[in-house]
Amino acid sequence: MDKSFEPPVAVRHGVVHFGDRAVLHGVDLRVEAGQAVALLGANGSGKSTLIKSALGLVRLSEGTASLFGTPVRRFRKWHRVGYVPQRLGAGSGVPASVREVVAAGRLSRRTIGLPARKRDKAVIEAALEAVGLADRAKDPVGTLSGGQQQRTLIARALAAQPELLVLDEPTAGVDAASQEALAAVLADRVADGATVLLVAHELGPLAPLIDRAVVLSHGEIVHDGPVPEPAGVHADPGHVHVHPHAKEEERLWT
Repeated sequence: MDKSFEPPVAVRHGVVHFGDRAVLHGVDLRVEAGQAVALLGANGSGKSTLIKSALGLVRLSEGTASLFGTPVRRFRKWHRVGYVPQRLGAGSGVPASVREVVAAGRLSRRTIGLPARKRDKAVIEAALEAVGLADRAKDPVGTLSGGQQQRTLIARALAAQPELLVLDEPTAGVDAASQEALAAVLADRVADGATVLLVAHELGPLAPLIDRAVVLSHGEIVHDGPVPEPAGVHADPGHVHVHPHAKEEERLWT
């Protein structure tokens, strides 16, 4: 089978249980190449669980997940995927510099044992510039603010030059200027043919980038189409913040 036309992301009848509680209820998600898709919804709606399931980071209780036509359990071409988790502390206790963390994004593109090429170094510098951290490249990641650490993780994903970018709450705790810069970077990646799947509680400056919104509530998709109109969101310019009719779930996961 020719997999060149297979969707970058496909989850079919995805069900996830945490203990005896179902977090996703038979969710179907298909993201086509070149799309910019936002997963929206209240805290606890299942947004992050869905993308983690799509990437194989959370095991599906039922259903299937595939990346570029390959079941995620057998997927090995991870250089095609860039993943930005929710802010975890980019340094993870290791005294690495910002540049070293971002450079890790190039490892999947390099031959083991060979030194970085000029191309690798240029891409790393471009990624640092794109997120506004070129002047902090030599600083230990642990000295950065939470928002700057998040930008470091984004730069690491950009450095891999992936075909699919998956971002979990990329603007959480990030100042307005950085959000604008991120929106510009993602717009450039989409213009170059990349696919973007991101989780957001509100879109802000990312709204113009998004051509499809998938809204979750209580582990089910309640909307799949254009970004909801102000009737279902805050009406402030650039502020898209979905309020599903169901009461927000107070759970330990998102």
